[in-house]
Amino acid sequence: MSDLFKTRPQALLPAADLYAQGEKDLDKSRYAEARISFKKIVERARFLIGESYYRESEWDKAIKEFEGFLSFYPRHQIADLVQFRLAMSYYDQVKPVEQDQVITAKAMEAFKTLVREYPESRYAADALAKIDICRGRLAQKELFTASYYLNLGNTTAARQRLEMVIKNYPRTLVIPEALYRLGEVYASEGRTQDSQEAFRRVATEYAYTEWGRRAAQRVRTAATR
Repeated sequence: MSDLFKTRPQALLPAADLYAQGEKDLDKSRYAEARISFKKIVERARFLIGESYYRESEWDKAIKEFEGFLSFYPRHQIADLVQFRLAMSYYDQVKPVEQDQVITAKAMEAFKTLVREYPESRYAADALAKIDICRGRLAQKELFTASYYLNLGNTTAARQRLEMVIKNYPRTLVIPEALYRLGEVYASEGRTQDSQEAFRRVATEYAYTEWGRRAAQRVRTAATR
C-alpha cells in the first residue's frame, strides 16, 4: 500500500473558510483552484447529511449517504471516518441474541473493511474491538439456535450448528459450552469416542470454566465404567 493511502486524515477546513477561499480564487480568475474549494464544501456537506441522519437514528438513510460518499471518494481524507460511521450505523441496530443477526454480520463486515482499507486510521483499534464483539454475538446466536434444536430433539441440526460454532468462532467465549454440548450430542448418537474427546478438550483447555468442570466429571465417570 502506498504512503499516500497510509497518511492520517487531516482536519477539514471550516466550510466558511473554503467558501471564502473559493470566492477569492474565482475573483482572481483562478478557476481550477476555486473549484477545488467548492468541491470540498460539497464533499463535506454530503458527509454531514449522513451524519445528521446517523445522529437522528435514521439508519437506512445514514447508510445510503455514507455508502454514496465512499463510492465517490474512497480515498478522501475523512474516508476512514465515513467508513466507521457506516459500520456504526449497522452496529447501533444490533438486536438481542434471540433475534435475527443479519445486521450484526453487516456491522462486522463494515468494520473489517475499515481495518483492511484504512489500517492506519485512528478508528482501527475501535473497529477491531467491535469486530470481536460482533463475532461473539454471532457465535452466541448459533449456540442459541443449537440449544433450540436440542430442545426439539433434533440432534442432527444441533450438531451441525455446534460444529459450525467451533469451526467459525474458535476464540469466542461460547466455545466451552459449545464443545460440552457437542460432547452430549455425540454421546446421544452413540459416538462414544468423539464424545469423550470433546469432553476431554473442554476439561483440559477450559478447566477454569463451569463447562470444564462438568466435562472433567464426565471424563472421570466414563473412566470408572
